[in-house]
Amino acid sequence: MKKCYAFLVCLVVMTSVCAQEAFTRQDSLRGSITPERAWWDLTYYDLSVEVAPKSRSLTGTNIIHYTVLTPESRMQIDLQPPLEIEAVVQGGRQQTFIREGNVYFITLSKPQVTGARETLTIQYSGVPLEAANAPWDGGFSWSQDSKGQPFAATSCQGLGASVWWPNKDHMYDEPDSMAIRLTVPKPLTAVANGRLQKTEETDKSKTFHWFVNNPINNYGVNANIAEYTHFSGTFKGEKGPLDLDYYVLPENLGKAKEQFNQVPMMLEAFEHWFGPYPFYEDSFKLVEVPYLGMEHQSSITYGNGYQNGYLGRDLSGTGWGLKFDFIIIHEAGHEWFANNITYRDIADMWIHESFTAYSESLYLDYHFGTEAASAYVIGTRANIRNDKPIIGSYNVNSRGSGDMYPKGANMLHTLRQLLEDDALWRSILRGLNETFYHQTVTTQQIEAYMSEKSGKDLSAFFDQYLRTAWVPNLEYRWKGNILEYRYRDIVPGFDMPVRVFADEDVQWIFPAATWKQTPFQGKPGRFEVDPNFYITSTAL
Repeated sequence: MKKCYAFLVCLVVMTSVCAQEAFTRQDSLRGSITPERAWWDLTYYDLSVEVAPKSRSLTGTNIIHYTVLTPESRMQIDLQPPLEIEAVVQGGRQQTFIREGNVYFITLSKPQVTGARETLTIQYSGVPLEAANAPWDGGFSWSQDSKGQPFAATSCQGLGASVWWPNKDHMYDEPDSMAIRLTVPKPLTAVANGRLQKTEETDKSKTFHWFVNNPINNYGVNANIAEYTHFSGTFKGEKGPLDLDYYVLPENLGKAKEQFNQVPMMLEAFEHWFGPYPFYEDSFKLVEVPYLGMEHQSSITYGNGYQNGYLGRDLSGTGWGLKFDFIIIHEAGHEWFANNITYRDIADMWIHESFTAYSESLYLDYHFGTEAASAYVIGTRANIRNDKPIIGSYNVNSRGSGDMYPKGANMLHTLRQLLEDDALWRSILRGLNETFYHQTVTTQQIEAYMSEKSGKDLSAFFDQYLRTAWVPNLEYRWKGNILEYRYRDIVPGFDMPVRVFADEDVQWIFPAATWKQTPFQGKPGRFEVDPNFYITSTAL
């Protein structure tokens, strides 16, 4: 069980966009800690799945280990149609259950005693939902390699891991560890999370036994199936040797050995900024899949075509985005922000995506310098829509705006400027990963930590950038050599200082909602706000 902490959510400012969203009972069952979830603490999954690529069907068993927190008898387990639970067994006895959409409510006949450690065996089967547009609209992706062999993989963030296996499908509670056994027809290989313990063979099939030594979120669990070839390496990291394993299609082996040289470069940069890779016990893997890629824990999936950029494109328009393979850098960055530090509710998905989008800039900073890093993150502003707040609606499995990527990254870049101390900035990033190591968290925890460690009250700063779609606008005008200025489009209390350039002079000014003045040595011929700050400006 990951530690988690509940906080009252006080959204200071929200636009009407989120208020207009309509949610269903299924959304609440998926997104909230229901009474049928709250009474038991998940400790371990023992998942076995047989995959039949020809029929695209699954047959499996999940043995769920848990500790009773309060004595209840009704349990919620999630599994999405068209998959079906066939039987539920505890203590050798069949248990009764009913289905409501994506949810099964199980009535346990055995008394559940506080503190008792129990197991529940769930048998299921069927044809899982096929991914419509993985990884964004996920499920099972089915494809073929160049020889016509099956090439399949899972992806399910947001949609939920219950799209392919039965579980407690809420992010707040994670198993301490997990066993994953995947059975596939010969000559296929099945790759999951953690380390491969052993393989077992019959005349027609192979079973691959994987074990995850660390807590893992549900959507981070994956299955990847192909006639893979494997190669490996070692990274000398902060905690010692880290095993690197790569599973790719045989026809791509040469390209993979060249392109995946970026993995040690990524690890070196991110261990510098974020601290030790969080899952040394489980190794690091890159696994080729028939979709773009995903941050599955210790089993990062890859489908970027063995090229730099995002499918060969530079998301920043500066050229710097072609200096690295977006999927290797971004998805592996999630090992720190998503897999180590995990949102408790998907409404706080920015904790994953804003930090990891900014990790792209930090990778450039480490290998190419601060000017390159700044140019890149500033360039990604062209992708910001400001359509709705970055934070979504709580308890209904609702994420916020996709601006959590470029706008969130630029929010963090702006905060870095406010600190004026890169050593402090690095200590905060590393401290987050140490303080919230292997934990599920809320936005409030991250905000409070960053305010405390920066020595600044960042509450209005986060309200502005996370809870509204507004961009602070600096209005200014000259009266002789006096600069007058104020902020518009801001939340109450927003008074972020900014660095400005006036000819060759660099000054900090301290705008707020009311007009302020700062004298200069003569009226400058050139005036601009430092572009490292994500605000707009208007000359009156």
